[in-house]
Amino acid sequence: MSRAVAIVAAVFLLAGCGNGPDDSDRPETARAYPRPDRPVSALGASSFATETERDSVNEAQTVMDLADISEGMTVADIGAGEGYYTIRLAERVGGSGRVLAQDIDKDALRELGLRVERERLDNVSIKRGAADDPRLPKNSFDRIFLVHMYHEVSEPYAFLSRLRPALRKGGRIIVVETDRPTDRHGIPPALLFCEFEAVGYRLGAFVRKQELQGYYARFDAGPAQPEPSEIEPCTAVTEVAAGGD
Repeated sequence: MSRAVAIVAAVFLLAGCGNGPDDSDRPETARAYPRPDRPVSALGASSFATETERDSVNEAQTVMDLADISEGMTVADIGAGEGYYTIRLAERVGGSGRVLAQDIDKDALRELGLRVERERLDNVSIKRGAADDPRLPKNSFDRIFLVHMYHEVSEPYAFLSRLRPALRKGGRIIVVETDRPTDRHGIPPALLFCEFEAVGYRLGAFVRKQELQGYYARFDAGPAQPEPSEIEPCTAVTEVAAGGD
């Protein structure tokens, strides 16, 4: 190799080393994980629809039945907002159960706290999370609910990886979403399956229900959780077969 060619090669090598992806717009705690290759919905209103509308089609009861919620369980409601599911989960699990309501919106949590006090729900606690970390206690939950909120998660690989340790043995993650693009407050099922499977979850059930204005999916923890550097991000998502019981 001539000296001139070697110099040019060295210049390109150095340029390549210095032109990695710019992660300055991401939380430092998420940068070890892949960047998602999809848009993210802007944070929407803290309520998906009015509670009267949702109760008129038996939404919460349908989801809780599908998720086998019973007395004595410990459940996390992530993206709890104004507490539609928090309140109803608290009633379903009863005095021997617990519900943790989590959100990243401190104003929503403040309003929810007032509601919990007003309705005297002794089995509900409230916690603020982060965009890339739900900040849940380890080995604590039989079910974790993500209802009409996953499309707003800007760091899905970090978020889902940090969610897994919070599950008890046999614990499950429950997702309710709308089948539409992620920048329109929904997520196509195939993309949802791909992101969960990328971090070691298995699809356990998938149901489309008119009462939900979308679909229900249940995920179980797989046998192994990949390291951040081992996660293959979802890019071009094609049709994926839905699993079931």
